[in-house]
Amino acid sequence: MSAIHIGVGGWDYDPWRETFYPPGLPKKKQLEHVGRHLTATEINATYYKLQKPELFAGWAQMVPDGFRFAIKASRFCTNRRNLGDAGEAIGKFCAQGFTELGDKLGPLLWQLAPTKKFDPAEISAFLMLLPTSRDGIGLRHALEVRHESFACREFVAIARAAGVAIVFADHETYPEIADITADFVYARLQRTVAEVDTGYSDKALDRWAEVARGWAAGESPAGLDYISKAKAPATPREVFAFVISGAKERNPAAAMAMIERLR
Repeated sequence: MSAIHIGVGGWDYDPWRETFYPPGLPKKKQLEHVGRHLTATEINATYYKLQKPELFAGWAQMVPDGFRFAIKASRFCTNRRNLGDAGEAIGKFCAQGFTELGDKLGPLLWQLAPTKKFDPAEISAFLMLLPTSRDGIGLRHALEVRHESFACREFVAIARAAGVAIVFADHETYPEIADITADFVYARLQRTVAEVDTGYSDKALDRWAEVARGWAAGESPAGLDYISKAKAPATPREVFAFVISGAKERNPAAAMAMIERLR
């Protein structure tokens, strides 16, 4: 079984000062606290603007070995009329210095707009632009699609040929595509509710922990929505699962509850 990394989105969210962070914790200590209780996080700041190499290096020093940072790609790469024209923007994004994270660098998350429809030529061209390495460090890519037109076999085949993971989304309206298309799995669990202290019910958390174990063991877990009849090879895979959106104030508790179950 491969490693399973469980986390949330970012670490600077004021309501977490009431539900996750200890009273009086300085903001500069928030990431350290995340590193003690979770095993991954998405860096969202990179979606809005480029960051400095020394900032990434500092973040890497604040968390323990085994922790992983997923990097959310710039909106200037993904929010455009033709994704095939994103080469220059992708180059700038990948040159900002996130390789300073070293072995704590997780996948790069490329999130498409909910209005972006599937166009096989456009998606193929875009995936060809994604670099496989930077500064001697291998890069892994996950593509989050949010329009129902992507729920088709052709898209799964294109992603699988490129070795790019299709983000699995537990969401009320975004398509659920469970097909495994890379040597890792990237999941975003987006249906936490405020009425439950842990965001998800015990039953749901048990289920997601079971699914994560299956992914890590190389399985295609039953009960999920698959598009293609061609299953991925049964080989262990690293898993990245993030509790995102929903009742955001509950997301750290949900992530910690999953980590406890996986122990």
